[in-house]
Amino acid sequence: MATSVAFIVLTVVMYVLVLALLKHVLNRTDWDENRKKSLHRRVTLTLLGWGILICLLAAFGVLGNFSSFPPPMAIVLVVPLVVSLLVTFSKSLGALIPFVEPSEIIRLQVFRLFVEILLWLLYIQQLLPTQMTFEGRNFDVLTGLTAPLVAFAFGKNKTVMIGWNMICLGLLANIVAIAVLSMPTPFRIFLNEPPNTIVSTFPFVLLPGLLVPLAYTLHFISLRQLLRR
Repeated sequence: MATSVAFIVLTVVMYVLVLALLKHVLNRTDWDENRKKSLHRRVTLTLLGWGILICLLAAFGVLGNFSSFPPPMAIVLVVPLVVSLLVTFSKSLGALIPFVEPSEIIRLQVFRLFVEILLWLLYIQQLLPTQMTFEGRNFDVLTGLTAPLVAFAFGKNKTVMIGWNMICLGLLANIVAIAVLSMPTPFRIFLNEPPNTIVSTFPFVLLPGLLVPLAYTLHFISLRQLLRR
């Protein structure tokens, strides 16, 4: 129960911080107030709508069918990735990037430390396979641990920040692949118990549906900002 609540709280806190950062960035621009409010409102409603949708799908058991191809969980994995790429290369984001400090994006990644702790707690409760934790094949905890250091000590070092983003994006891709290959689908490689089905239930669907997309979107935005400098 406590782990379930923690996933909800972490997700809400992180997206409140993201929306707050967006508001601060918009206030640094010379856009008119209507344009600022319109963009902030659209982003807020989109995130809220997506969160409600995936939670309802999970609560009603729609995402728990892993026998079909592709499994319904593919929606939760693919849709955010497509939207993230579209947003990353959009004109609106391109106009906002100059008003964002690189360290502001990077330090948000500290949330991944708490994600890894929650995954480990699920493993302790025998709800998640070991390979999805830092005791197994998941090294993404390093991102959460190093994010504050990189943001504070190397916030002006373009080379270090690009390298850090690339390495941590690789760590994220690693655990996402492990998570998919631990699901009870025909492509399952990790056959140890339990299979990775908990991410299709409420509230743990928030992990693949909102927290993982937040992680890679922050990397995408940071890399676009750094590479255009």
